[in-house]
Amino acid sequence: MASLPFEYEVSHSRVRTNGIWMHVAEKGEGPHLVLLLHGFPQTWYAWRHQMAFLAARGFRAVAPDLRGFGDSDSPLSPAAYTIPHLVGDLVGLLDHLGHRQAFVVGHDWGAVAGWFLSLFRPDLVKGLVALSSPYSPRSPGTRILESYKPLGDGFFITQFQVPFSLFTEKMESSCSHLTKKPGRAERAFARYDYLTVMKKLLLYNKKEILIAPPGMEIIDYLETPATLPSWITEEDLQVYADKFQESGFTGPLNYYRAMDLNWELLGPWDGAKITVPTKFMVGNKEHGFDSAGAKDYIQGNIFKNLVPNVEVVILDGHRFIHEERAQQVCDEILNFFHKLSIESQL
Repeated sequence: MASLPFEYEVSHSRVRTNGIWMHVAEKGEGPHLVLLLHGFPQTWYAWRHQMAFLAARGFRAVAPDLRGFGDSDSPLSPAAYTIPHLVGDLVGLLDHLGHRQAFVVGHDWGAVAGWFLSLFRPDLVKGLVALSSPYSPRSPGTRILESYKPLGDGFFITQFQVPFSLFTEKMESSCSHLTKKPGRAERAFARYDYLTVMKKLLLYNKKEILIAPPGMEIIDYLETPATLPSWITEEDLQVYADKFQESGFTGPLNYYRAMDLNWELLGPWDGAKITVPTKFMVGNKEHGFDSAGAKDYIQGNIFKNLVPNVEVVILDGHRFIHEERAQQVCDEILNFFHKLSIESQL
């Protein structure tokens, strides 16, 4: 793996929580804990800018590899990636770190984990900053994957659904053994080297919903940029590529494969409100921001009714806004923390 610049050097540890070993990166020794939760397809390294920024300002910045990612344990079954599993991991991590409360910052699946930690255990969360993925109401009459059917087989979440399978393979010696057949997306990704996969997934810059044409796999549809944007380097991409080459994609893809199971498990919380103070940030060029109705949703009454104490910030950028607009996101996070600290003293 490429060496990291000095400002991004962090300490590393492994924590036993909720039945798994979780890898944790940490920087800073301040009294206030900030838990930074990455999404797909990233690792703790997604928060390198924010960790350096927050640590320099007196915060203890902790960024785990979520289960299935990086150096954390990666259970094979999609059933091990439900919302209760993710929240359980974080509750155990906070207990290990010895803090009664934390600020929580999450992107993509990390934002989902942050939303539900705030819903299930608001006593543990001082404030939540969620990026890209808003808290959405559960449709009681329609399973999640059923709602995606009109988008067709090319929709990326649909293509991510087919998991690995085990089958018995006969050997010449008349013996047999179990063989693992990779899932649909894993097989498609394997046609490319890991650095190319990272470029395709992280640098998608179209505003349309991510849907491949009929008969095409999503990874084939995604372009490989000839030049890199200024916000990420070849070395940064290689850090991600090296780690996914070690860990594979099955764990991360299992988050999508557990979506319908989450729909079943979360039924008792239909209509539940998140009361934790929250800032939600999203890029105005995020795929589906306009065409999928995300802009209207986050600016409308339904979202604000579900999250009454939310501030919405729309930035100029794409999906991975915490890297593309790193300084602006850092400033927004810090301003939010300072605002909450002042309000708590009133």
